[in-house]
Amino acid sequence: MQYSQLGKSNLNVSKICLGTMTYGEQNTQAEAFQQLDMCLDLGVNFIDCAEMYPVPGKEATQGKTEEYIGNWLQKSGARDQVILATKVTGRSQSMTWIRGENNCLNADNIKLAVEGSLKRLKTDCIDLYQLHWPDRSSNMFGMTSYPYTDDLNYAADLEESLETLATLIQAGKIKHIGLSNETPWGTLKCIHLAESKGLPLIQSVQNPYSLLNRSYEWGMSEIAHRENIGLLAYSPLAFGVLSGKYLNGARPKGTRLELFGNHFKRYLNGNAGMATESYMKIARKFGLDPVKMSLSFVNTRPFVSSNIIGATNLEQLRQNIESIDYEIPPEALAAIEKVQERFPNPAL
Repeated sequence: MQYSQLGKSNLNVSKICLGTMTYGEQNTQAEAFQQLDMCLDLGVNFIDCAEMYPVPGKEATQGKTEEYIGNWLQKSGARDQVILATKVTGRSQSMTWIRGENNCLNADNIKLAVEGSLKRLKTDCIDLYQLHWPDRSSNMFGMTSYPYTDDLNYAADLEESLETLATLIQAGKIKHIGLSNETPWGTLKCIHLAESKGLPLIQSVQNPYSLLNRSYEWGMSEIAHRENIGLLAYSPLAFGVLSGKYLNGARPKGTRLELFGNHFKRYLNGNAGMATESYMKIARKFGLDPVKMSLSFVNTRPFVSSNIIGATNLEQLRQNIESIDYEIPPEALAAIEKVQERFPNPAL
């Protein structure tokens, strides 16, 4: 396994991070324990979750992911061997079961969210605490254009969010902070507030990044480089699309997009399918495993601190972790760039 320093923090995270949003929906607690055990054995020390998980969000299952991880930490005694990351849910009009109808990223909500996560995770401190998505209107989750709305009157102020996180750091309940689904403006605003107000530094941004969505390279990657903020890349296989298993309209039974395709249509559009077929041709031409090729591409980007992989079974999990040692020949990388030129970011 490879490790990297996360931002300017003292956290040395494995280049592969275990994503856990299937725990409590597609994976039972017993299966979650098996995955967590395997990751620990193979050198993965970084676990990412969220208070709203599993996905898709449901009132009946909300918090199950953190509960499973907390139960594993209690049973295994491995808390000091892992770096634990979770997230506070941002404003949502649909998930009203999370702190009621006024859930947002203000002081009261963040404090309640931290206490809930600490209880479910059965720990005294969270290593990396992330704002799951902005409280303001922003283009995320497949939105291709910015919604021009004057929403700053109702969105929780970023300064208030950071001030609250500062008090939680001082109280010893969290160690470091990060963003998720954030834009260049939001990231730079947090940097400015940290520098001008003496507030905590952002150590990471967790955004989508894959062969089907390289939008992070526009603006965000330079910020990551110059400000030393690590990317935690999520959906590196574009919900499994880059395995090729969904080509030609296939929907294998029990897969995420067969079960929840209506929630993640951005991965199933025509250009995403054509780009994926092109990547499959590259893999066949150079004798590459398409899954490991796709993950290796993410692993080796200089702005990526950790690649968040997810799996529903141990075979998938092992294959994903093994991508850390996989090399893509230069000729294949050149061919990948040609596909990006033809189909730029088809699954935002």
